[in-house]
Amino acid sequence: MRVAVIGGGPGGLYFAALAQQLSPQWEITVWERNARDDAFGFGVVFSDETLDGIAQADPVVFEAMSAQFARWSDIDVRYGGEVHVSGGHGFAALDRNRLREILQGRCAELGVEVRYGTEAPPVAELSGAYDLVVAADGIRSAVRERYAGTFRPDLDERSCRYMWLSTDRVFEAFTFIVEKRDFGSVQVHAYPYDDRRSTFIVEMAQEDWRRAGFAALADREFARGESDEASVRLLEEILADHLDGHRLIPNASKWIRFTTVRNASWHHGNVVLLGDAAHTAHFSIGSGTKLAMEDSLALVACLHEHPDVGSALAAYEAERRPVVESTQRAAQASLEWFENVGRYTAQAPPQFAFNLLTRSRRVTYDNLRVRDEEFTAAVDAWHADRSALTTARPGATAAQVSATATVPPMFRPFRLGGLLLRNRVVAPPVALYCARDGVPGDFELVHLSTRALGGSGLVFAGMTAVSAAGRATPGCPGLYTDEQEAAWRRITDFVHGQSDACLGVQLTHAGRRAATGVPRSDGRAVPLGPDGWPLIAASPLAWGEHAAVPREATRQDMDAVLRDFAAAARRADRAGFDALELQYGHGHLMSGFLSPLTNARTDAYGGNLTGRLRFPLEVLGAVRAVWPTGKALVVRISAADWAEGGTSEADAVEIARALGGAGADAVEVSTGEVVAHERPRYGRSYQTPYADLIRNATALPTIAVGAISTYDDVNSIILAGRADLCAVGRAQLHDPLWTLHAAAAQDYSGPAAPWPASWRAGMDRPPGARTDRVPPRLRLLREAPAPVHQRWVPHLPAAAAAAAR
Repeated sequence: MRVAVIGGGPGGLYFAALAQQLSPQWEITVWERNARDDAFGFGVVFSDETLDGIAQADPVVFEAMSAQFARWSDIDVRYGGEVHVSGGHGFAALDRNRLREILQGRCAELGVEVRYGTEAPPVAELSGAYDLVVAADGIRSAVRERYAGTFRPDLDERSCRYMWLSTDRVFEAFTFIVEKRDFGSVQVHAYPYDDRRSTFIVEMAQEDWRRAGFAALADREFARGESDEASVRLLEEILADHLDGHRLIPNASKWIRFTTVRNASWHHGNVVLLGDAAHTAHFSIGSGTKLAMEDSLALVACLHEHPDVGSALAAYEAERRPVVESTQRAAQASLEWFENVGRYTAQAPPQFAFNLLTRSRRVTYDNLRVRDEEFTAAVDAWHADRSALTTARPGATAAQVSATATVPPMFRPFRLGGLLLRNRVVAPPVALYCARDGVPGDFELVHLSTRALGGSGLVFAGMTAVSAAGRATPGCPGLYTDEQEAAWRRITDFVHGQSDACLGVQLTHAGRRAATGVPRSDGRAVPLGPDGWPLIAASPLAWGEHAAVPREATRQDMDAVLRDFAAAARRADRAGFDALELQYGHGHLMSGFLSPLTNARTDAYGGNLTGRLRFPLEVLGAVRAVWPTGKALVVRISAADWAEGGTSEADAVEIARALGGAGADAVEVSTGEVVAHERPRYGRSYQTPYADLIRNATALPTIAVGAISTYDDVNSIILAGRADLCAVGRAQLHDPLWTLHAAAAQDYSGPAAPWPASWRAGMDRPPGARTDRVPPRLRLLREAPAPVHQRWVPHLPAAAAAAAR
């Protein structure tokens, strides 16, 4: 094999060293345009998982790296004049230039030819002369650009500005600094990487960056290798309290924007992308060097395991892509959190610290509790005190109030409108399609009572029409006849007689999504055709290619719909429901008025957002006028349409703010199902960021919904302040006793999750195979547990430290 490597950074050098070590007969040549001793960058951070891989693959490199590591386990969050410390994380960092030297030495030792200060020949020429070309040429990869038609890159440049620096202040831990100033917010990601220096990355939202005066300072061309010294000096002034008399040290440091790199393919013939050329992940979640070295290990392994280059490159991409995409999802969540950090600067420091640490959704409540129980307990205590202030029953003792600190966040009560919910778990509306002529029957009774007995604090009946013409399917229930009202009363009486859970009903008019058959196994609903009924919508736009075209709602139609909603709300009250939810999302009639993709009206009920909101607010006002204040009124919205030109984040915030002003007690924040050509980005708790956005922008209580399936995620969402309640849907279809089982798993047996008397014998998890086995002691001496808190303490003598400064 003849192998050409373009780029002599850590990724390219590590690949060359591993490949030469495993296959000494290969001829490997590396081209690096910079001189061997050119110094770029600052520190790089590695996880224990990556280090385990390096140790196994090349012990020589690992031992050399280990001798240089700064190690620590703490994360410090500096915010609001306080420092909150979370331990048990485990970090190892070293100078990127020292890492490069180690890899350069290893390549030389193994006989790899590295051509420093030399531009690589054109990739097409290398591809013809070599068996394999590894493009490790960085984020601005010329190779990727040359074969863009095959790689199909997606370069997502973000709006925030950031600058890489170092400082001679040696931090003792990974340190996040968030400062709220008159110009906005500034955040710092800092960590030590040797005895003398720390990496110091400053990041700012673009508008805050402009207001702080950096735009004027950066408004010129900088030569290659030149730093924006004026900006560096201003940053020293702004962050002086955190530098403690130390200086910021630039190295070709300028304000830049982060670009997330994705590629549809990573290989073209015998050319393969590696590291930043193939993918990037925001620096707040980890090191690009770490990912590049993991790529190198996987690529060498696949080349060794497969008989030819083509199959090896396919295997490499198949193996690495899921790992990288998982990292990129976490990094995207982290990136967006820091882009919008100003959203959270009203949070109290304990909650802010927890929110920051769990921002990527990889670190969770349970995970933090295992790492550092003291930190999590402190945040728990803060949240419990705050919860007790708003939900304590009259006459509650101080001991009863303080006892909530030991209760998992999901089992703390919440006041929703006039209701006091026993916990934060909601069983969301589910379409059952079992009604006959809109009359709910035994299956609805069983479904709702099981969720209530299963522990949910609030249980909603789903997709209940306010009129016969408002039904989505013939199997949908309604609340527009006396028979339907009586049937619902039978159900609510039974549920209330067996449980103290609150029971709600979702009211809707399906609009252009009405008059379809019950969805098939693939989830698609087929229009009823001649057996259907006339449709109305905000505009005469069909839902899909084969759907009927609705009639544009006239003022007369709208008046009738308004009366139907008010009448259904009165019936819901008489039927014994504790809460009402209005369906203003998912492409139903009210959703059709709100979205710019489905409202093309030219009258007062279309056009800008004020016009599009007008009719939904009229309906809400009519319902609010008849719905008792001692009960709860919730509105569900689609905060995003997942289609170009649809509802924006700013629109979603204004819609929620308007709904709250018109009397909604909370908003259940869903997304999508507004247009048939949507392209949603599904994933774990993928809609929660929208609930987070609305809650923190408007202070209106929100219910998070969508792919929330573990109690750990519920606890994390609640404690971080991303939502006040969590709707757990499909997980409760899988396990109707989900909430009770979550309580048992957390050793909670209090009033927020009461087991029905007839089921109490099943409170404990049944024993399984080998659960009664007690393992013997097989170690003579027990290993001492690793300390939760480990700080990096420089080892330089005082004189040397002073000289280094």
